[in-house]
Amino acid sequence: MTKKAVIILSGGLDSTTCMGYAKEAGYELYPISFDYGQRHIIELENARAVTEHYGTLDRYKVVQLGFLREFGGSALTDDSIDVPKTGTEPVPDEPGEIPVTYVPGRNLLFLSIATSYAETVGAEAIYIGVNALDYSGYPDCRPEFIAKVQDVIALATKVGVEGKPISIETPLIHLTKAGIVAEGLRMGVPYRLTTSCYNGEKEACGECDSCRLRLKGFAEAGTTDPIPYKPR
Repeated sequence: MTKKAVIILSGGLDSTTCMGYAKEAGYELYPISFDYGQRHIIELENARAVTEHYGTLDRYKVVQLGFLREFGGSALTDDSIDVPKTGTEPVPDEPGEIPVTYVPGRNLLFLSIATSYAETVGAEAIYIGVNALDYSGYPDCRPEFIAKVQDVIALATKVGVEGKPISIETPLIHLTKAGIVAEGLRMGVPYRLTTSCYNGEKEACGECDSCRLRLKGFAEAGTTDPIPYKPR
C-alpha cells in the first residue's frame, strides 16, 4: 500500500521544504492550508502553486478559520497592530520575547485539523515546518510543544488507540535557515513559487522578521533568493 502524509502548507519556505522531504521519503502527499484571515492571504496563492508543482491539487484542502481574525490579538490577524519592521538591524542569533506576529493557538489548531484529515485519508504522518533555531520565538514551534501534541494524538484518535498513531514529522526543527535552504535546493524545492513576507504583497518587503530570516538563510547558504523584493 502507498503510504500517505498530510503536509501543513502555508506557501512559505519552510512548509514547502516539508513537501520536498515528504516526497523524498516516498509519501503520497496530502497538502492542507488554512485561511484564517491572515494579513498575508496572498500566501494561499503560493500554496496552490506549490501544490500544482507537486501534482497534488486533487488532494489539496483549504480550511476556513476566519474566527482567528475575529479574535485578533496578532499583527497577522488584527489590522490595528502593525507588522514590526526593524530596518537594517541584524537578525538576533537568539530569539527574544514573543513577537506580535504570534497568532494565539494557530499551530495547535492546524495540527488538530491536520490530524482529522490524516485519519480520514489513512495517512500515517503529518509534516509541519516548525523550527527551533532560526525562528521568531513562537512557543508553538518548540520540540516540547510537538511532543505534547503527539501524545494527545495518540490518545484522541481511533488509530492511536489501535496502536497505529499518526506521527508528527518535523524535519526542520533543528536546522538553521541556511540549512533548510540548502536541503531544499538539494531536493529541487520550488522556492520561486513561495513567499514568506508578513505584509502580503506581490513584492516582499525585506524588512519584516520573516523576510529577514529568509534572506539571512539564502545568504548564508551562498545563494540568492529567487522571489522579488521591494527596492530598498
